[in-house]
Amino acid sequence: MANKDVRRLKKVSNSMVTFFKSIKESFLELGNAFVHGDYKTKLSFIVMGFGCITRKQVIKGLLYLILEIAYILYFIFFGWTYLKDFGALGTSTLNRVFDEAQQIYINTPGDNSMLILLFSVMTIFITIGFLFSYLSSIKSAYRGQLFIKTGKKVPTFKEDFKKLFHENFHVTLLSLPTLGAIAFTVLPLIFMILIAFTNFDRAHQPPGNLFTWVGFTNFKDIFWQNPLKAHTFSSLLTWTLIWAFFATFSNYIFGMILALMINKKGIKLKKMWRTIFVTTIAVPSFVTLLLMSKILHDLGPLNVILQNIGWIDEPIHFLTDGKIARITVIVVNMWVGIPYTMLITTGILMNIPQDVYESARIDGAGAFKTFTKITFPYMIFVTTPYLITQFINNINNFNVIYFLTGGDPKSLNYFQAGETDLLVTWLYKLTVNEQNYSLASTIGILVFIVCSVVSLIAYNSSASIKKEEQFQ
Repeated sequence: MANKDVRRLKKVSNSMVTFFKSIKESFLELGNAFVHGDYKTKLSFIVMGFGCITRKQVIKGLLYLILEIAYILYFIFFGWTYLKDFGALGTSTLNRVFDEAQQIYINTPGDNSMLILLFSVMTIFITIGFLFSYLSSIKSAYRGQLFIKTGKKVPTFKEDFKKLFHENFHVTLLSLPTLGAIAFTVLPLIFMILIAFTNFDRAHQPPGNLFTWVGFTNFKDIFWQNPLKAHTFSSLLTWTLIWAFFATFSNYIFGMILALMINKKGIKLKKMWRTIFVTTIAVPSFVTLLLMSKILHDLGPLNVILQNIGWIDEPIHFLTDGKIARITVIVVNMWVGIPYTMLITTGILMNIPQDVYESARIDGAGAFKTFTKITFPYMIFVTTPYLITQFINNINNFNVIYFLTGGDPKSLNYFQAGETDLLVTWLYKLTVNEQNYSLASTIGILVFIVCSVVSLIAYNSSASIKKEEQFQ
């Protein structure tokens, strides 16, 4: 194992040790507060902020107390209403009762499984946040006791507030973004992950029908239990990886070649050539893709022209034959993606020291050897993170497939998917067209696992990491 890998492992292990030590110290401080605390500190276990209020930290103590009252009211009148049904996700459904007096049907409201799951997750997050505040209240009370015991002055609210803009300024800066990330990223993510363990589909739509927990049934269906779903997943996963590979490296290689051709000495009007290719970027990609889908249609302009000049007798099924359609989307993606790579590689090529090329020429190296020994290694070293990012983006490249083929042609061998569908477009169809949210969520989890594993392995195996200090 390389020394750098050893240092990285040590760094990770040290971080984990520090994390667990901080947790251990927090629990030890909590235990000391309970064992050695005076009555003011011990009452803080019941009434948040009591220790602070009685030690002249009135504003701080009142904030803790208000927080406790607000949480108790929230939990009793809202949180518990949903959390108590979290295990079953509801018991009563929407019913229609005929009112003979008014001669009409009256809807009797029932439980809503989706709201129960959503607000239960939200309540759990709020409870965890409240527990942190609860522990902070006890620690604050105990530290105030220790200050008085050692003859030190207990910090006032004004002094604590000033610290938020000095030694604790990092806490002030990170608090709002952290809360935003939890509220708008982590909480929805946990909610969607939990959907994968339910039977939330078209037949179980709340509030008319409830959905329930089904454990790992959706995962079993995807892997072996349901042959059609398992075949669809394995086939689309294989196609997704093949597509991501060719979509990434075809754009990269041809973009690099294009940049080398334009930058070559003797080529005139370099700015004009760059401008021509950059113009394709100025047009939104979805417009280009929609236009190409019309041009490549069986009755589109391209087939009509080829038939009129006698090159073909019948239309080429660019988008309606499975194998040809897969090749077509890769080729069209090159038209859309090569100019981006050209721009990136052009900037890198301009930064390669020219004296390196001069030395290579003096030593007798030809153009091919210069490219393989100098240009290409330098490009790969600099652009490896970009390649990894592009590969992952292409795994989730919704636009090219959706706007060009819509995932078609359809196939009876697949479960609600077409032959050019990627996992992400299949997920979209399951969600929007079929309302099969549980299966879509399962696929989303598996796509995330694939992307994270590929990213970590590729990045940690790349020269950009292993030879970062050696490359010159």
